[in-house]
Amino acid sequence: MTLALVIVATLLVFYLIKKKRGALSQQQSERRSGLPPGPATLPIIGNMHQILQNKPTVFRWIHRLLKEMDTDILCLRLGATHVIAVACPEIASEVLRKNDEVFASRSILTPHGEQWKKMRRVLTSEILAPSMEQKMHHVRKEEYDHLVRRLVFGKRYFSELPASSTSGPGHDEVAHVDNLFRLVNHVYSFCVSDYFPALIGLDLEGHEMISQDIMGILNRLHDPIIEERIRERSSTLQKGKTEKKEARDFLDVLVYLEDTEGQPLLSVQEIRAQTAEMMYATIDNPSNAVEWALAEMMQRPEVMQKAIDELDTIVGKDRLVQESDISQLNYLKSCIREVFRLHPYHPFNVPHVAMANTTIAGYTIPKDSHVILSRLGLGRNPKIWVKPLDFQPERHLNTANVLLTDPGLRFISFSSGRRGCPGISLGSSVTMMLLARMLQGFTWTKPLGVKSVSLQEGNASLALAQPLVLHAQPRLAAHLYV
Repeated sequence: MTLALVIVATLLVFYLIKKKRGALSQQQSERRSGLPPGPATLPIIGNMHQILQNKPTVFRWIHRLLKEMDTDILCLRLGATHVIAVACPEIASEVLRKNDEVFASRSILTPHGEQWKKMRRVLTSEILAPSMEQKMHHVRKEEYDHLVRRLVFGKRYFSELPASSTSGPGHDEVAHVDNLFRLVNHVYSFCVSDYFPALIGLDLEGHEMISQDIMGILNRLHDPIIEERIRERSSTLQKGKTEKKEARDFLDVLVYLEDTEGQPLLSVQEIRAQTAEMMYATIDNPSNAVEWALAEMMQRPEVMQKAIDELDTIVGKDRLVQESDISQLNYLKSCIREVFRLHPYHPFNVPHVAMANTTIAGYTIPKDSHVILSRLGLGRNPKIWVKPLDFQPERHLNTANVLLTDPGLRFISFSSGRRGCPGISLGSSVTMMLLARMLQGFTWTKPLGVKSVSLQEGNASLALAQPLVLHAQPRLAAHLYV
């Protein structure tokens, strides 16, 4: 961090010496350009010095600015890039509804183009299609049952272990989960080199080293499995088998996809990237939502009791809750919906990039600007929500079928628009089943000597500051856990 500040300061001094007059003209031009309101900028670096000064809590600084300037749209300049933060549903709808085509590109992950279109087609037509979701139901059901049987150590292993093993996750399993979360947390972190490409390779903040380390671990664990599947495909073709193989899982789908000439549609690199992306895209929302839901319920036991009563009424205690029950569990869905509103895992969505000059909320948004929607600004907006900081699932019980998404963008659970999450149905099912099985299967109590559960957020994140620790007591018949 210190080295980054030194280099940024050096750039600033050099610019002030060489182009002082030009800088003043540029700032005057920016003030006349119709950009959204924002803090004063410095030549060349814009507001990057403030970004560096406020790490790792940049998102809290941006939200303070929104509040202090009494605005729902804010403009920062990081190098030559304008970053526009949006914190109200009306403006968010202008971005993802009215101007969706303009903002269909991303600054990170896969930019808008033929590669993105190709992988999007694969996801929507093959991986996350309703038919494939149904085909993979038996795999999810097995994992739901596994959760109930071994609540804490019920993990799948990279190494071959006996089915009866109770040794718990080993080093590889722990490293896998830890590094998926590390990857999620580094996807968008206002890295200096994202805005000053000339600094790529210097790794001023250590992000490049961290990313390489993460991908090295994930590739070490994923590659043997991917390579084995590719060998299986080659062996099948060599034996002259032409019948279409029934997919065992999503990896099979990716490996066996063919182009019009019968050749593999995806390269090894594309399969590797897609499997990693699918994993880190699904790891944060369910785990974060369920942990926060249980924490809030421990503080409001009447909410937990209502959810349990609904499960006992709709499902009963003689069988385990299934995905087919979800549509009837409106109160439980309201609890998850309220967590998505109040406790998002990420403060912002991944940036949408303007592919042309456009206008949002009457302000000029230059081409190549990054627009970030504030999940906090939307979900905790006092102009939209009554008592926005209170956990009140009942506020969502105004429809016959409660959904985990909000078409009006009053909060963001899954990303929306052309670059929206294609796995909303799958993500909703996994999140709901995780909470439903945990509430149906166990009675939850605070550890001995603990009077209350802390709802304190982490300083540099929106996750619980301290991991939730509770005691679980089975509440169903013993045979349901076998």
